[in-house]
Amino acid sequence: MADKVHELRSRPPESEKITINLGYVDLGQIDLLVREGFYSNRTDFIRTAIRNQIDRHDAALKNSLARHQLDLGLRRYSRMDLEAAQKAGEMLNIQVLGMAVIAEDVSAELARSTIASLQVLGALQASAPVKAALADRIL
Repeated sequence: MADKVHELRSRPPESEKITINLGYVDLGQIDLLVREGFYSNRTDFIRTAIRNQIDRHDAALKNSLARHQLDLGLRRYSRMDLEAAQKAGEMLNIQVLGMAVIAEDVSAELARSTIASLQVLGALQASAPVKAALADRIL
């Protein structure tokens, strides 16, 4: 039976954990809203508050995305993508709002020879050697 077990490809996380400090009164008010059934838990309240603020600034965000030419969402860079850039003699300027993933099979040398700059507003998933090789190029 053990020979029939297939390892699934790992997926990047769909969220990032953050820590915030709140005053006791703010926290108590959130707890009261949760207790009264407005939100299922503190996290639900905080996510809703963040989404409301993002919606409130929607036009400004769209203008900034266009002005800075950021890719929105999840952007993956495979070894084949970087080898193609290398073969074409191109250097990539990666700009992502969301998550950038550099595949695990990308070597530090390949990343360094093909990525001129890397700006990620959100999260970067790459191996430790690749992150170290690009440290001076991460904006």
